[in-house]
Amino acid sequence: MFDFQSTSSKIQKMTKYQIIDFPYFKQDFGETAVFEFDEKFPIKVKRVYFITGNGKRGGHAHLTENEVFVVVSGKVVAKVHDGENKAEIVLNAKNKALFVPANVWHEFYDFSDNAVMACFSSAHFDKSKEDYICEEDEFLKQFQR
Repeated sequence: MFDFQSTSSKIQKMTKYQIIDFPYFKQDFGETAVFEFDEKFPIKVKRVYFITGNGKRGGHAHLTENEVFVVVSGKVVAKVHDGENKAEIVLNAKNKALFVPANVWHEFYDFSDNAVMACFSSAHFDKSKEDYICEEDEFLKQFQR
């Protein structure tokens, strides 16, 4: 497992998923993290949702949807696997995001009591689950190298 705040650029470049840094300002009176939806943001955002809780969340891969995850409060552990590389990442920095493109397994667990994760998606919600691979064994059969 590696800590979100100490991720090396080598790890970022060897995988399909990646850590993205955003501007962050800390003053005596508070903190500001800036996420602008311009050419630097890796997806065109169609949906935003928030996750809290203390159980496992995610546990799937998307066939076409791309997502960006930011823990705005607390700490969450992410497990990601792109078919070749896998990692567990501690998400605990407001100005860093985890970009998970299509065809990458992702799940989240070990939510701290105050954890809030903001999620940015390239797709509208798919109630049919046609975009999902929900079994890790099935994902590995299709994408493991």
